[in-house]
Amino acid sequence: MKRKKGKRKKQLRRKYLIRRLLITGSFLAVAALIIFAAVTLINRARDAANTVSMIQVSESPVEDSGIDMETNSSLAEVKAAMARPTEFHPTCTDSTKPEQYISSTEINVDGQTLSDTSSYQSESTHTFDAGISYTDVDGIVTFRGNNFRDTASYGYTQMKDFTIKDLWTATTGALTYGNATWTGSGWTGQPLMEKWPREVKKSMNMYDWAKEKDDLVEVIYACMDGYVYFLDLETGEPTRESLYLGYTFKGAGALDPRGYPIMYVGAGYDSNQGTARVFVVNLLDCSVMYTFGNNDPFSLRGNLSYFDSSALVDAKTDTLIYPGENGILYLIKLNTQYDPKAGTLSINPDNIVKWHYYGVRTSVSSYWLGMEDSAAVYEGYLFVADNGGNLMCLDLNTLQLVWVQDILDDSNSSPVLSVEDGHLYLYVSTSFRLGWRSNSSAEVPVWKIDAEDGTIIWQTSYECYSEDGVSGGVQSTIATGKESLADYIYVTVARTGGQGEGVLACLNKKTGEKEWEHTSAYAWSSPVCLYNPDGSGKVLYCNSTGHIYLLDGKTGDVLDTHRISEGVIEASPAVYNSYMVVGTRDCKIWGMELQ
Repeated sequence: MKRKKGKRKKQLRRKYLIRRLLITGSFLAVAALIIFAAVTLINRARDAANTVSMIQVSESPVEDSGIDMETNSSLAEVKAAMARPTEFHPTCTDSTKPEQYISSTEINVDGQTLSDTSSYQSESTHTFDAGISYTDVDGIVTFRGNNFRDTASYGYTQMKDFTIKDLWTATTGALTYGNATWTGSGWTGQPLMEKWPREVKKSMNMYDWAKEKDDLVEVIYACMDGYVYFLDLETGEPTRESLYLGYTFKGAGALDPRGYPIMYVGAGYDSNQGTARVFVVNLLDCSVMYTFGNNDPFSLRGNLSYFDSSALVDAKTDTLIYPGENGILYLIKLNTQYDPKAGTLSINPDNIVKWHYYGVRTSVSSYWLGMEDSAAVYEGYLFVADNGGNLMCLDLNTLQLVWVQDILDDSNSSPVLSVEDGHLYLYVSTSFRLGWRSNSSAEVPVWKIDAEDGTIIWQTSYECYSEDGVSGGVQSTIATGKESLADYIYVTVARTGGQGEGVLACLNKKTGEKEWEHTSAYAWSSPVCLYNPDGSGKVLYCNSTGHIYLLDGKTGDVLDTHRISEGVIEASPAVYNSYMVVGTRDCKIWGMELQ
């Protein structure tokens, strides 16, 4: 019996040991799976951190993509974390103290100008994350995509032959006021694009076929003839009646980043209907819900009320952020009410905050005040260049200037934010305004600037020429490379070797050295970086003789040359997957496919 008991104990010990081994193995297997999943997630995030997500976030189960949204949220959080700087504590240095360039500022709240600007504190705290987190909308909702101004393309292309194919054209028109006639699509006139959810489309004034087309991407393009055009991205067919607002729109409009059917668009010139202004448009029925900015008594430029900037919206505080060429930065609490099921939308603006400034180079005869570019924002800090050669960093919550850098001249180039090695930088350039620095030629630098204190990291300069009405230098916004092009920036510099010449320059991010240049007729249009799913990158740009060039982003080799106009292309293209749209001055909107 003892032998049997001993044998039984051995059997039990063996079974217990096997069970422990199985349990331990299971735990190890689970741990390995968790580690593998984490590594995979991080790798996916690292690969995609600087690429706009192609995943559409939808609240509608009908439109569900089948993707696990919890996993997607985790991935989005990791991507955002990797796309933001490690630390950001903006301050000035001796060379970037605001008082060296800006002599005074004022703040107006709901019609009352504050006696003490230091007392201002925003009612709600403004804070923006990295550009990749600006919107979950399927499309392009503002000039260069987001608050970093670093994304003019959505998703990935599927290029194999690296050619540009015409798909469709739509006709625009002209608008005359006084001695000025504006035609087609103008400077920075980038189209907007959005794939509206079915629930939103059902309440829109779209044609029935457009509502029923599940994969419809609507192109929304404000042009210089006073119209806003609505087109099918694939075919160019109108999706609804064009909206006539009666003012010249030189710059890009903006859509609400929350997916609300709202468009914000500013007029760039006066018309027979009055002084230029900003329109807030209900895209359910294309009614105008609100206007502002025209003949603003707070402006230091009288009745000059032009708006070429593309707006940003602080989704958390429901605040519209809009710089104007009238020298005013507007912060407007919208009080938006939107019910997609009922198909109702309204705003009730209040807490209207205005900020303006007076520069040391400003004079009674030359009010070089105002902002024609689009602002970039990170956390609670806004970065914007102006007509008077000032690049400013402004605290949105106190409306106090943090730093100001001298950029020499009138800038139409929107600052572009870029996180590199955990630090935040910005890239910007300027135009050459005839008669201020020179009546013939002038140096036009391209700068890399430390966004934390405004100091210059490097500059690469070009000698540029101007003539009355046609400026040289950089009128465009710089494109920052990502994926395989992460080491480079791309900038079009106008009128470099003579009045009609220009270059697309590829510069090294770390050093500012010229990697390569492509010479053609000058360009005001902003370049666009494109990526296939494997991360390989190309760059395209449009010029003043109606040509579009597709180039290898690393070598500068020309892959395709495509001409769509006998005249100028001033506008900047937008790209959705493999589709490209751009307007021309000869009254055409072109839809093309990148093959």
